[in-house]
Amino acid sequence: MGKIIRKKMFTENQIQELNEAFKDASPIEIIKKAFELNNKTVVTTNFRPYEAAILHAVSSVEVKVPVVWCDTGYNTPQTYKHAEQVIKDLDLNVFLYVPKQTSSHRDVVMGIPSIDAPEHALFTEQVKLEPFRRAMDEHKPNVWFTNLRQGQTAFRNSIGIFSLSKDGVLKVSPFYYWSDEKLDSYLEDNNLTNEFKYFDPTKALENRECGLHA
Repeated sequence: MGKIIRKKMFTENQIQELNEAFKDASPIEIIKKAFELNNKTVVTTNFRPYEAAILHAVSSVEVKVPVVWCDTGYNTPQTYKHAEQVIKDLDLNVFLYVPKQTSSHRDVVMGIPSIDAPEHALFTEQVKLEPFRRAMDEHKPNVWFTNLRQGQTAFRNSIGIFSLSKDGVLKVSPFYYWSDEKLDSYLEDNNLTNEFKYFDPTKALENRECGLHA
């Protein structure tokens, strides 16, 4: 079967208007607006640093919003413990997606290739892109909440609070203009945990795009 082409819900002009209108809005105001636009939503997370903020904010507006966790299988013990704590504390409605091959099996046949290795594209496809596509195909969201922020990568500097994914899903980043310091305060104010011992096996540099968004 060929790939289903999703009809875009919004034009680029409408996206631009939303970004202008909500540039100074609070994350909660942004999230409420997104639900008004369409309530078929998901939140994606990998439980990297500061993810608890987006999970708390969205679930405070809609308690049982589907939370898609694409686990590469290479997270640190600290990240897994952090994830379990956040899931429990926020009573999250988590849908877990993992690669079709275990990390132990892949370690034998491929390992974790360097970015310039020929196998890197296949590795990224296996541990990140395929599970993500599977998740989106199953949930078919019209709105996708994510914790992208300005300053993380060159691509992310260009998108704004509202943007369209390659498949036409409305991508919403409520904390887009927030600094680490503001997020630190948000986590503290809401008694949320954070964890910095996070590992992304597809990235050598912190400011490299992960592949799901570009």
